[in-house]
Amino acid sequence: MNDPYKVLGISRDASDAEVKKAYREMARKYHPDNYVNSPMSDLAEEKMKEINEAYEEIQKSRANPSRQRTTGYEGEYDPRTTYDQIRRLINAGNIARAEVMLDIFALSDRGAEWNFLKGCVLLRKGFYYDAQKYFETACYLDPQNSEYREALNNIRYARNSHAERTGKSNTNACSCDCCSLCTSLLCLNFCCRFFSP
Repeated sequence: MNDPYKVLGISRDASDAEVKKAYREMARKYHPDNYVNSPMSDLAEEKMKEINEAYEEIQKSRANPSRQRTTGYEGEYDPRTTYDQIRRLINAGNIARAEVMLDIFALSDRGAEWNFLKGCVLLRKGFYYDAQKYFETACYLDPQNSEYREALNNIRYARNSHAERTGKSNTNACSCDCCSLCTSLLCLNFCCRFFSP
């Protein structure tokens, strides 16, 4: 299983009260009753199961500290594996699941790759301005990464081209009256280049 602390979005040194609070907040957010008759109901059910398992695992490991060393997550959690899975989800068009997986990362673990992938998710959702901000953060955190730099340059180019054609400079979401088909296709082409196998 994934690191249960990451699932709940807390650090390992969180107090028992903080663990319980994080669990309750996530359970309230992802409880399947909130998603009845929604296309997200299956995803919410899966997420709720993951949250319950994480909370249970933390409780067991705190009751028996030697258990932490045998569960496979102590010191062995690799966010790179999760990032690879998120990239596959984005490539497959499963943007909602990719976003849920990104949102479980603790704030302290949201580095350059996290910001890049969050930008990609927002780009796929049509939130170009927000996507650009995340790409900028990724470039700031890892200025030598050419993938992040190219993503930022492409979205800036698309936004500037759109602004020149329409005279609008701050469109955020793609809609018929504020984002041309050409800009949408340019951004889609951009996504396909980064996430094609």
